[in-house]
Amino acid sequence: MNILEWAFGKRITPQERLRKNQRMLDKAIRELDQVRVKLEKQEKTLVGQIKQSAQKGQMGAAKIQAKDLVRTRRYVEKFYGMRSQLQKISLRLQTHRTNEQMMQSMKGATMALGSMNRSMNLPALQRIAMEFERETAIMDERQEMMDDAIDDAMDTGIEEEGDEVVEQVLEEIGVDLNQAFGETPTGLQSDKVADGRVAQAIGAPSGGGGDPGDDDLQARLDSLRK
Repeated sequence: MNILEWAFGKRITPQERLRKNQRMLDKAIRELDQVRVKLEKQEKTLVGQIKQSAQKGQMGAAKIQAKDLVRTRRYVEKFYGMRSQLQKISLRLQTHRTNEQMMQSMKGATMALGSMNRSMNLPALQRIAMEFERETAIMDERQEMMDDAIDDAMDTGIEEEGDEVVEQVLEEIGVDLNQAFGETPTGLQSDKVADGRVAQAIGAPSGGGGDPGDDDLQARLDSLRK
């Protein structure tokens, strides 16, 4: 504690002064509410007393109690007005405190943003972004090469294995693989040869006295049928 604080007291900041005034206003409002509640209870008691005095015929006492009742009701109304005024002042102080806090927050955020902007190196950031893009492209190319190599390794022998599977299936159902993929069956060859045998020259004899060459061809065809 320095000499000025010892002589004049500790210096109060505006925020502390606002909080102190806010606490004083809240305390005054609570005290007004307490007094008002007591007056309202007293008002009910006076009404009951006035009724009792009137029933007993004590009109003088009833008039005096009626004056007290009127005076109590006026104070109750006055306390309501005072409480309203104190509440309005309290709300203004609360609004000012909120604005002060918002201003301090904005000030701190502005200082933080300014510090970040000053520390930010845009050329370095652009260089980092370019390096990141280049490394990403290299990684994509290497990944594509690895995928192609793996596909080639996994596809080795697939075609041969597929042919073996097809051949095995055809053998199980009794069909020759060569016959299934294009060779002409034996029965079809015999039919074609037979058809060729039927085609003879016009005017050639159809009996056993034909050309010896034709007979030799017929003998070979017969041997093929066996």
